[in-house]
Amino acid sequence: MADTRQPDPAIPPSVPTEKSHRGFFSRSDHQHVGMGQTQSNDTTTTTTGHQNIHPMGKGHPPQNQQQQQQQQQQQQPQRGFMTGFVFSHWIRLNLVDLLCMAAMGAIGLGVYEAKPAPHRSFPVQFTDGTIVYPEFAYPLRKNIIPIWLAALLAFICPFIFFVLFQLRIRSFAMLLDTTMGLLESLITAAVFQVFHKWLIGGLRPHFLDVCKPDVSAIAPTGNGFLDIMYTRDICTGDQNEIDDSLESWVSGHSTAAAAGFVYLFLYFNAQLKTMSNHRPAYWKMIVTVAPLLGATLIAASLTVDEFHDWYDRVGGFCIGALCAFIAYRKTVAAVWDYRFNHFLLPRNSSLFFKNRSGEGVYSFHYSAQEAMTQQPTASEGGWGRGMSIAGAPNDAVAV
Repeated sequence: MADTRQPDPAIPPSVPTEKSHRGFFSRSDHQHVGMGQTQSNDTTTTTTGHQNIHPMGKGHPPQNQQQQQQQQQQQQPQRGFMTGFVFSHWIRLNLVDLLCMAAMGAIGLGVYEAKPAPHRSFPVQFTDGTIVYPEFAYPLRKNIIPIWLAALLAFICPFIFFVLFQLRIRSFAMLLDTTMGLLESLITAAVFQVFHKWLIGGLRPHFLDVCKPDVSAIAPTGNGFLDIMYTRDICTGDQNEIDDSLESWVSGHSTAAAAGFVYLFLYFNAQLKTMSNHRPAYWKMIVTVAPLLGATLIAASLTVDEFHDWYDRVGGFCIGALCAFIAYRKTVAAVWDYRFNHFLLPRNSSLFFKNRSGEGVYSFHYSAQEAMTQQPTASEGGWGRGMSIAGAPNDAVAV
């Protein structure tokens, strides 16, 4: 596919883009009040909406319109909705989400502490004394990576890179909203998997070792064909360990690892433009896939310590990855479209922040001017040099 990024005729080379003006807590008396409008304390200048955007195959705007826009741009540099950041406004805009996250966390913790809901039947041995399912007879071992550590790594590793990338991006709004998306991915995936553990469950590979069934009491208490099926009533082990050994499906380690590290993978791909319209440096590919290595290693470690069967790990990974994709797309304008997958989506009002004046940007319209207000970390391939981006959404998907 041909390169769809072109120098925007509405922005002369001498006019600096927002990237050179942004600070970590940058403030400005200019702010967007609508699609393509910029407001200051003394005047409101219209830079037009879609009329001056030339998608692929369309002509350029009229010459007089270009000259007028250039004069306006020289007077007022291009600004985006991320400038003029006010933390109290951000709190009010996101308070509903923060309360929902707290409620989801409380629900997840309550379900996690609940006893297994189903009463599973399981065989122990045949009438000749042989073990029916030796795959459930492994010894109980300590986790190589405890669940609390897996969850911590799934959050702290992405967050560290979010902070490091601010050395170049310098946007506190981007840091907060990207972190919010990560937390939404982790919390949603965690609640998803604890409900499966509680309501569905399954036998861990060390179940029989933890259960310690009373073989002498087996004969008169069996049910099913040949009376070889039993319930946990024959178990003599520690009740807490038995409860845990009945909640194998799905793996919490795999879920947390995928929810955090797949999100980081998508973030790296967007910020470094690894899958883009140019051939990036190899180290960017290494950095981009490194989170997937971390996630799969955490999930695979459960094979060594025999805490989960393979299908528990696969199921958990799918849940976490799905939540990561949804949370990332909820935060930015695209997942695979390299032109917009670094662009933070706007939020202009909420239950606790009513924007009755109608000012600000309500949505992202996938136009070249709007895309200019935010730049990724990458500078290769023309990024960060005032390049304009044209074309319809998703017509430049990188896979």
